Formats: sequence, structure tokens, C-alpha cells
Amino acid sequence: MCEIFGFSADRTYPINEYLKTFYSHSDKHPHGWGLACVSKRSALIEKESLRALDSHYLRERLSQPIEEKIALAHIRYATIGNVERKNCHPYSDKDNSGRVWTLIHNGTIFDYPPLESYVKKQKGDTDSERIFLYILDKINLAQQNKNSALNFEERFRLLDCIVKNLSKGNKLNLILTDGSYVYAHTNCKNTLYYLQKDGKTIISTQPLDKTSWEKVPFTQLLAYKNGKLQAQGTVHGNEYVENEEQIKMLYQIFSNL
Repeated sequence: MCEIFGFSADRTYPINEYLKTFYSHSDKHPHGWGLACVSKRSALIEKESLRALDSHYLRERLSQPIEEKIALAHIRYATIGNVERKNCHPYSDKDNSGRVWTLIHNGTIFDYPPLESYVKKQKGDTDSERIFLYILDKINLAQQNKNSALNFEERFRLLDCIVKNLSKGNKLNLILTDGSYVYAHTNCKNTLYYLQKDGKTIISTQPLDKTSWEKVPFTQLLAYKNGKLQAQGTVHGNEYVENEEQIKMLYQIFSNL
């Protein structure tokens, strides 16, 4: 599977060392890397469909200071979708109010019929992109019905409902940002950790240093702003546990990439 990284802080902080450690894990996740540096109305997306450790561009990028309030990063181990740039995370786009949304995902959607209609709409082949397009459509529909942009409480309630439904029978580790808040969710035990200190929160598939990382609260949506936890969603209890049939399916898909 993939690894994901999220960062939320009360001001801009250098994140190079965290990113260097995170991308060093690409020896086991060789099928692409991505980075999103995010502000309220824009997201700078950089990604390549090669192993992060082999990227001359990324090496040069990390040699210069990267100071952000919000950032997401991803390294890919392909299961669904070919090894191509269009299948690399993050995915990012604007909703119909102009707010920029950006998503990274670690997991697999085995069964969720509402995503099927996005197979013909998406640019790549991944279930992760389908998740992103589905969320964006749900946001746009809610804003259309309200006839105005959603406030934070409305966005959070909608996302809370979406992850509750999407997580049934599926592995749904994701980090999502709307440019102001960073949302995180895991339903697979011991696969997402966080470190909160000095006005910042770092979220990662694996701890990135020897300090005291904690497990991200399980089977519920979390929202962070300026490095602080702002909201916790429903504890839905949809834990993902691998089974033999799903493992065989993923192996067959991967062998055909």
C-alpha cells in the first residue's frame, strides 16, 4: 500500500527533514511520489511516477527550504491503476465556490457503487481519484442546494457522513484539506500516527523521528486547523481487516500492471 503525510501549523514551518524521512520510505513504495503545498485558495502540486529516491527533481526541491502551514505528501505502491503520473497523488481541484480541495489516500475501495460512475470521468485509473471526484461532487451539490458556500461545520458534517459510508468494508486512510482545515481518517489499526507539538501537527503512516508519536484516533474523522484539533466526527466502528479473498484480488490486479 501507499504512505501518506499531512502537516498543519499555526504559521509556516520548515518541513524538509520530515519530508526527507518520509520520502526515504519509497524504497518500499516505488511507484510515484507527490507533494502539495497548500494555501487557502491554491495548491501547488508536484508529482512524478517514479521512486522518490530516484527523483533528481525531488532531491533538488528538498535541498531548498520548504516552509508551509499546510502540506500533504504521498508515496505510492500501486495496487489499482497503472504506474503513470496521472495515477500519482495528490489530487486537487476547486469546488464551485472557489475553495481548493486536495486529497491523498492509502487503501483500497473494494465495494462502493456510487464511485462506479466516475470511472469514465476520471483522468487516471485509481479508486483514490474516484474518491476525490465523489467528495467534490458532494460538496458542490450541497452548496448548490444551499445556494452558497458551506461553512466549516457544514463541510465537516458532510465529510463525516461520506467517510462513514465509504469505510464500510473498505480501507480508507486519507488526508484531505480544504485550504484552511486538514482532515484525517483511518480505519485500519496501527497505520496512521500523529505528533503534536509547538503549534504544529504532523500526520504520517509511520512515525518520522524518535519522539513520542501517537496513533491517530480510530474510525472517526478528525479536523485540524493551525496545528490544533478542531473537531472529531462519529466513531463509526467500520474497521478494515484484510481477508484472504481481497489479498488475492489485489495480487491479481498488481500482477497485471
